[in-house]
Amino acid sequence: MKETAGDVLIKNALEITLLPGVGPAACSRIRDAAPDLAGLFRMNGGALGKLGLAGAASAAVRSRACRDRAREIFEWGAAAGCGFLVRGTAGYPELLEEIFDPPLVLYARGRTEILGRACLAVVGTRKPSLYGLRTAEELSSDLAARGITIVSGMARGVDAAAHRGALAAGGATVAVLGSGIDVVYPREHGALAREIARRGALLTEYPPGTPPAPHNFPARNRIVSGLSLGALVIEAASQSGSLITARLAAEQGREVFAVPGNLTVPQSFGPNFLIKQGAKLVQSWRDIVDELPPSVAREIHLRDEAAPPGGARQEAPSEEAGALLELLTGDEPTLFDEVHRRSGIDISRLSALLLDLEGRGRVRQLPGNYYIKTCKY
Repeated sequence: MKETAGDVLIKNALEITLLPGVGPAACSRIRDAAPDLAGLFRMNGGALGKLGLAGAASAAVRSRACRDRAREIFEWGAAAGCGFLVRGTAGYPELLEEIFDPPLVLYARGRTEILGRACLAVVGTRKPSLYGLRTAEELSSDLAARGITIVSGMARGVDAAAHRGALAAGGATVAVLGSGIDVVYPREHGALAREIARRGALLTEYPPGTPPAPHNFPARNRIVSGLSLGALVIEAASQSGSLITARLAAEQGREVFAVPGNLTVPQSFGPNFLIKQGAKLVQSWRDIVDELPPSVAREIHLRDEAAPPGGARQEAPSEEAGALLELLTGDEPTLFDEVHRRSGIDISRLSALLLDLEGRGRVRQLPGNYYIKTCKY
């Protein structure tokens, strides 16, 4: 099959990202000097030196040392269902183009068209409280149900809760990885990664096979914020990477939002600090939507008034189920045995009621046979 101009561009872009010592900043200089990218490989040593490419990088350009590997990755992508988004071409996120050091290439799996919608980054600690998990899931669900794409990093804790909340609402979510697109991290998120790829999108700037090295994640965060109109922080300790994302969002001219937390909890330091620095305090999805560009906010509000997300109002629970909901809280999980003791309901009947309420999204079972109320009614 004859190679298209687009295929050649992708292969050249991949080859450039594989050059030793060449990062996003150098890629931007190369793109400015050789917009078609192919021109780089016709430059002499002096011209390469002016771009900051010397030594191993210059030698690799002139010998085309990375060309075969780039071709292998391109062919692997075609077989593995991985696409390539190159700066300056259709499909590359417009907002990401605006940041200081956008990646030259994004590896992508899934529905990349959702990158063209209004996106919001939702980030936070890997060790959240129950309050943090519930808040991340509910706010992400509320926003995704209203057409906002939720962007996060698929880490444990708040990130995973944000993705799950968006998916539960039938909305779209994007996970930006700090590893190769074929390397799921953490490993227990394999099923989540597959669901995101099926209903949303997985993105990374790292070649296939790249392990999740610690230094990859701060660099990854600039993409999380760069794709988004704003960044929402839900629980973050003083040294959290989520604060890096918030700082990057501010530097990129994006909105910064934060959910206030308990003053006695270490995870509350980050959002409370950000609020002191001027971040928008968030109590509901409306606090976020109201700060988005007027055209985006207007469309969401009009759509919400015309047809509230979630379709028709759910039917009220039966008297028995309603009484059971009254025994549960949204802040502290309750052991099944305690629910049984306080409700006086037969065990088999209680199990059936809880299963039905869980299916309706009104309660959630936690490890250890604990239950918690998950929605506001």
